[in-house]
Amino acid sequence: MIRILLHAVITALGLWLAAEFVPGVEVLSTGSLIAAAVLLGIVNALIRPVLTFVTFPLTVITFGLFLLVVNAAMIGLVAMMLSGFEVTGLWPGIGAAVVTGVVSWIAGIVLGETRKD
Repeated sequence: MIRILLHAVITALGLWLAAEFVPGVEVLSTGSLIAAAVLLGIVNALIRPVLTFVTFPLTVITFGLFLLVVNAAMIGLVAMMLSGFEVTGLWPGIGAAVVTGVVSWIAGIVLGETRKD
């Protein structure tokens, strides 16, 4: 349970940094930020694996870069569901995906998370 909350906090931090540094990404309130982080976690757990599987040929052709578009689509989907979280297009979505990905990567290094396969 603590791990899920920690991931939500890290995602919220990434989304907040994206809103600060990426033009076209806007968070209107703290409540919207928290809701966006939780909803992004749910969307990433349920919809992203299916979309990643379906777009696998494009991902292979682009050497994995299409996953940025998939991540941007997940962030855009969350923005469509929440009124207090706005992403104005594909490029801001990709920027937000890069920022949240880098924040998650750094948090994984700092916290010493290891993946169990």
